[in-house]
Amino acid sequence: MSNEEVFQTMRDLVAEQFAQEPDEVTMETSFEEDLGADSVDLVELVMAMEEEFDVGEIQEDDLSDLKTVGDAVRYIAAKLNR
Repeated sequence: MSNEEVFQTMRDLVAEQFAQEPDEVTMETSFEEDLGADSVDLVELVMAMEEEFDVGEIQEDDLSDLKTVGDAVRYIAAKLNR
């Protein structure tokens, strides 16, 4: 799965979870600053990512590195392409 394909799916997940229009979600969209996500929102998003991409459990240590949609896309793409 390419980064672009991961982004398309991630964009839809983020848009649905945070009640945004999909075209408002970019690689630069910050979960906290742009979407107002709190820790509960992020846990729910991670659970949706794990299910959607079938990547197993995302480690808590890795979550602190996921600040933007782009960070999440690159993380998922790396896990899928191992």
